[in-house]
Amino acid sequence: MISTWLTKTFDIKYPIILAPMFLVSNNKMLIEAYKNGIIGCIPALNYRSPEELEVAMKELKIKCDGKFGVNLIVNKSNIHLGKQLKVLEKNPPAFVITSLGSPEETIKLLKPLGVKVFCDVVDVEYAIKVEKLGADALIAVNSGAGGHAGNIAPSILVPMLKEHCKIPVISAGGVGTGASLLSNIALGAEGVSIGSPFIATTESGVSQEYKQAVVDYGAEDIVMSSKISGSPCSVIQTPYVKKIGVDQNFLESFLSQNKTAKKYVKMLTYYKGMKAIENAAFAATYKTVWVAGPSIEFVHKIESTQSIIERIINEYKTAYADLCKRHS
Repeated sequence: MISTWLTKTFDIKYPIILAPMFLVSNNKMLIEAYKNGIIGCIPALNYRSPEELEVAMKELKIKCDGKFGVNLIVNKSNIHLGKQLKVLEKNPPAFVITSLGSPEETIKLLKPLGVKVFCDVVDVEYAIKVEKLGADALIAVNSGAGGHAGNIAPSILVPMLKEHCKIPVISAGGVGTGASLLSNIALGAEGVSIGSPFIATTESGVSQEYKQAVVDYGAEDIVMSSKISGSPCSVIQTPYVKKIGVDQNFLESFLSQNKTAKKYVKMLTYYKGMKAIENAAFAATYKTVWVAGPSIEFVHKIESTQSIIERIINEYKTAYADLCKRHS
C-alpha cells in the first residue's frame, strides 16, 4: 500500500484515480479499478440520459461497494445538470469531480450526504475560490493532461496550490509510469488522476482504431486544438487533424471576439467538435479526432485495466527502491 490522504479517505491500496474521460470511461473500467486497488470516476454525460445514469449508479453501488466517483460539468452547457444532481442525491457516489463552472450547488446538495467534492482547477485564484465554497480537494489539471489541459507543469502547479490552499491536492495529467506517480507524491500531491493510458484497455468501449492510435502515437504527436470546443483541447495529430489545422479560421476567430456572437459561436463549435469526437470514438472514419494526452508515450500495447495498474505500481516500487539506494 501507498498511504496518502486519498488512500485513507476511500480505503484503497494505491493513490490513483482512474480519470473521467468523455465517451471512454464506462462501468467495466470503474469496477476493474476498484478490484485492483484504485478508485475510478466517470462523466455523468457518458450516460445518454439521467435515467441511464441512475441505473449505472445502482450497479456501481453494488459492484464497487460504493467506491467510485462521478464527474459533473457544472455550467450552462450541461442541460441535464439538475436531473443528474437529483440522481446522485438518491444514489450518492463516494466523490464528485466538478468541471468548467462553480461547484457551489453541488457542494450544498451532496456534501451533507457524505460525498467528497473535488474541483478541477488550473490556477491558484480559482483554487482559493472553491476552497472557500467548501471543496474537499483540488484536482490540479496541469499542462500534461488530456482533453482540456492547464497551462502549468505539475512540478510548479502542485507546490503552488499547496502553498496557498489547505485542502488536499491531486495531480491530473502526464502520469503514465510509476516514476511519474512517485514524483507527484514527492511534490506533495495526495494522489494522481490517470486517464489517457486507460483508453487502450480491453474494458474501454471505444473503437479498436482509437485504442491502436494510443499505442502507435506518442507524446510528440499530441497537439492543442481550439477547433474542438472553442478552448484548447489536446488531441492526437492524425492526418485529418493536420488537414483541418488546430486553430480557428479567421471567421471563427473574429466571431468569437464579437460580444453578441461569441456565445453562439462557442456553442456551435462545441456541438460540432463533440459530434466529431463521438463519431471517431466508436467507428472507423477518416475524420479521426481522438482526444488524448502526452502520457500515451508509455502505452505500448492494448491490455487490461488490471495490467496497467500493476505495471504502474511495480514501476513505482522500482523507482522508490532506486531512489532509496542512491541516497543510502
